[in-house]
Amino acid sequence: MAEFFAMGGYAGYVWSAYGVTAIVIIALVLVTGLDLIAQRKQLDVLESDGARKRAPARPSGSKL
Repeated sequence: MAEFFAMGGYAGYVWSAYGVTAIVIIALVLVTGLDLIAQRKQLDVLESDGARKRAPARPSGSKL
């Protein structure tokens, strides 16, 4: 098992590459999640502004 983790003398390079990759993937997931939350908040604001600015709905029997 020790030989596997030593990676034939290249363990420093191999494990640091795995570490950097894991950190980048975790960061991307976190940034994407935070952006999703921000976009949903912005959408809620835009939808609430639009609801206040819209004209009231007409009754279904009206002609215009």
